Amino acid sequence: MSFTHHFVETFWAVVPIIAILFIFQVGILKQKIPHLKRIIVGFILVWLGLTFLIIGLEKALFPLGKIMAKQLTSSDLVSNPLDWYGYYWVYIFAGCIGFATTIAEPSLLAVAIKANQVSGGFIKVKALRITVAIGVAIGIALGSFRIVTGLPLHYFIISGYILVLIQTYFSPKSIVALAYDAGGVTTSIVTVPIIAALGLGLSSAIDGRNPLTDGFGLIAFASLFPIMSVLAYVQIIHLSNHDKPNQ
Repeated sequence: MSFTHHFVETFWAVVPIIAILFIFQVGILKQKIPHLKRIIVGFILVWLGLTFLIIGLEKALFPLGKIMAKQLTSSDLVSNPLDWYGYYWVYIFAGCIGFATTIAEPSLLAVAIKANQVSGGFIKVKALRITVAIGVAIGIALGSFRIVTGLPLHYFIISGYILVLIQTYFSPKSIVALAYDAGGVTTSIVTVPIIAALGLGLSSAIDGRNPLTDGFGLIAFASLFPIMSVLAYVQIIHLSNHDKPNQ
């Protein structure tokens, strides 16, 4: 598709959000819009940025994910295609790409910065981003294992949420909401396209797998496991501080 097509499509995708904000500010709240020129310039930059992002995803990231999945499942790297452990390079790559895309995720950075500000510096920006990225890496690696083995998706998801509920019960209540939000912000602009391309490419490259039934589901792992990792991180910190002798 041409740049003009994406440019117009992105405009109509962003306009409703801007319209709602303007309507509520002027029509409901009866307030003038502060820094109107800066807001207009920002809107144009967002419009252009999303357009280039979509073009970049179609031109580079989607094809790259499929190519990498095909190469990783080739006979040169998979010693025994009939056994799940022969695909260890797939799991390693999936974990690495999950970690890297999450670290680069702008929505996670925004949440981490706000969490740092609200907590008075107690929640470190870098520590939160790394913790969430580790959770995504584990989730994507396990999701790739599910695709390779063909095991039902709901076994993993139901078991995962049972574990999350147990962790939630024993975690400090002040961090629970942030942990759940951390699972949501990972499935955004950077992470989702690459993970989706990896899942579809992997399911297409492995004999006996259906891209429709097996190719999807990695995003669910990317949303679930960061909740676990953040709750586990807080629980470890809480226990370590509790075990320290009083000074």
